[in-house]
Amino acid sequence: MELSRDSILKAVSGQPDRFDNKALARQLGVKGEDRRALRQLLREMVDDGVLKKSKKKTYREADDLPGVMVIKVTGLDEHGDMIGQPEVWKQDGPAPTVIVREGPISKKAKGQSAATVGVGGRALCRISKKHGLIVAQVMKRLGAGPSKSLGILYQGGRGWRIQPVDKKARHEYKPVKVPDGSNNNDLIWFQSTRRNQGDLRLAEIVETVGSADGGKAASLISLYQHEIPLGFPDDVIDDAKSLKLPKLSKHHSDLRHLALVTIDPVDAKDFDDAITASPTKDGGWDIWVAIADVAAFVKPDSPLDRTAREKGNSVYLPDRVEPMLPHELSSDLCSLRPNEDRACMAVNMLFDKNGIKRSHKFHRGLMRSQARLTYAQAQEAFTGNPGEAAKPVTDILKDIFSAYKALRKARQERQPLAIELPERRVHVNDKGEVTEITIRDRFDAHKLVEEFMVQANVAAAEALSAKGVTTIVRVHEPPSREKLQGLSDFLPALGLKWSLGEGASTKRLNTLLKQAEEKGLSETVGMSVLRSQSQAIYDPVPKGHFGLNLTHYAHFTSPIRRYADLIVHRALIATFNLGEDGTSPSEASRLKEISEHISNTERRAMKAERDSKDRYIAAFLEKRVGVTFDARITGVTKFGLFITLDETGADGLIPARSLGREYFVFDEKRKALIGAESGGTYRFGRQIKVKLVEATPITGGLIFDILTKPEPGKKPKRNAHRGGSNRSSGHKGKRRR
Repeated sequence: MELSRDSILKAVSGQPDRFDNKALARQLGVKGEDRRALRQLLREMVDDGVLKKSKKKTYREADDLPGVMVIKVTGLDEHGDMIGQPEVWKQDGPAPTVIVREGPISKKAKGQSAATVGVGGRALCRISKKHGLIVAQVMKRLGAGPSKSLGILYQGGRGWRIQPVDKKARHEYKPVKVPDGSNNNDLIWFQSTRRNQGDLRLAEIVETVGSADGGKAASLISLYQHEIPLGFPDDVIDDAKSLKLPKLSKHHSDLRHLALVTIDPVDAKDFDDAITASPTKDGGWDIWVAIADVAAFVKPDSPLDRTAREKGNSVYLPDRVEPMLPHELSSDLCSLRPNEDRACMAVNMLFDKNGIKRSHKFHRGLMRSQARLTYAQAQEAFTGNPGEAAKPVTDILKDIFSAYKALRKARQERQPLAIELPERRVHVNDKGEVTEITIRDRFDAHKLVEEFMVQANVAAAEALSAKGVTTIVRVHEPPSREKLQGLSDFLPALGLKWSLGEGASTKRLNTLLKQAEEKGLSETVGMSVLRSQSQAIYDPVPKGHFGLNLTHYAHFTSPIRRYADLIVHRALIATFNLGEDGTSPSEASRLKEISEHISNTERRAMKAERDSKDRYIAAFLEKRVGVTFDARITGVTKFGLFITLDETGADGLIPARSLGREYFVFDEKRKALIGAESGGTYRFGRQIKVKLVEATPITGGLIFDILTKPEPGKKPKRNAHRGGSNRSSGHKGKRRR
């Protein structure tokens, strides 16, 4: 009998819980290597909700689904079809995965327009089973619908309560029903019922995730809150463990003679790029950038590939990394560890003495890094004081740094946007406790590696564009007129100007940043300029990169942690005949959908990283309630002032109601709160002193009182937006857990 989903369903139909995988193999006549395919198919059918597996490891057909359900589209499968799950699932076991079909529902409806829905959308669907799959035919596209939230379930003096983990949440909830076996501090998904019981809102518990106890709960909460996939399925781990270093072939070059080195942060877990440089006879530079050849291991539409695509990118939190690829790849086979042979994709670029790129060529090969250096170690070598790690490659580093000086000339001519804001690092020990918060060093070594990577990314985009190949590129469009208007309205309050008559350019913005630096306003204006920028995205249509002032730019240099780079590697392999594992037809047909998906995964990763850091910092500051800090106003709204502490970079809120006994009104143009009677002003960017009054590690929320008096100013106009007041009793409401 042919092995397929249908044959498996036919075997178990009417005979529930009779067959385990061995019995099924006998029933279907499956032998030898086909047994592995059977096990894989059974896992997929259980995951998809078509089969159920008992505690005795026997299989039966899943219970029938309702004929019509609301489905949320969650992504794409290996064939490019949309997949989704029921929005509400109250049966035992995980919610089934369904194939979402668009278009007319019946032949009679052939002339009607199709109901379309994208990834992340909701639709009312008709449910059926076809060829061992659950198919959801879109009947009607729906709006956003009820959203679920993440919270902590706890039991207090008044019974069970739900504390939302979102710092914007203003209320606790009372669960309508607490599932059997629930424990204090369970992490749960819940939905508000929009009904109240007394002064408490009621909510339904949708799913229990697990315990939020323990020192490292901050990262766990952040990962779940932003729905970031955790870990890897067993078959993906098995595939990763079976992989081996590829041998040299006709498509490969032996690059082990190149004096390549890796330069990374001291806490780097993977090393995916290596560089070297040597002078040319005409005074220019011969530069190589070698990148881990992830495409050699992750084949298009394989289980490894599907998982990597779903994740979209690695997520870096203070105490952990949620990687895009399993450890066997990210930290082993694809990590360019020193003195070990590694597969690589490399670009050889020739630059003239002024740092202008004259040519580039891509190679696929085998490399061997000669040293693993941190940025600090490389910087010491650049300044003439090499440590033990750098001594064996001192001459190589001298050439690399000299090549960077040439590239730096061209960069200065190009004038990319030069916003320099401090980056803070949260140090967490094995117990999940914050030990210190430091500002990351910013060396020439950092800038050198960044510029080498930028040039490699440009070369990849240019090489594919020259051949007319469509791939996924990095797009950063110029700032909108609306955002520039906000910048123009705000700057006069700082004694600076921005004319909207001239077009926006990085050169103009850099001039503004230089003027701000001379006035001691680098951070304030830098943040304002950053907020005026468009969001960078992935797209198959090249529209240039405004921030870098480049017309061609694609991500090529980090395929271990970004799926976009893997797509570009495959495009290069296919275009330049570097192997048989280049872009597949199915991948080429859905670049737009993949671009949208990985743009979304990038945004959710950034939010998770920021939220996790906020929670750890709130835990760090919880014991310092009542302490005074120096801070800067980094946001102004009608309900209060957002501030950033100088010492830790922690973000917090000063509620408008705590500013004084008069009303404060919000002046959007000046980005300020202004006293309605006195004209006293609190404006964006001002240095102030604050006192911490509340720290909530669960949400990462910090509440402060301001100790600095407002600046003198004019009374606001009558039609300004009113802020809050604390006339009655100062801070209201109870302190959150």
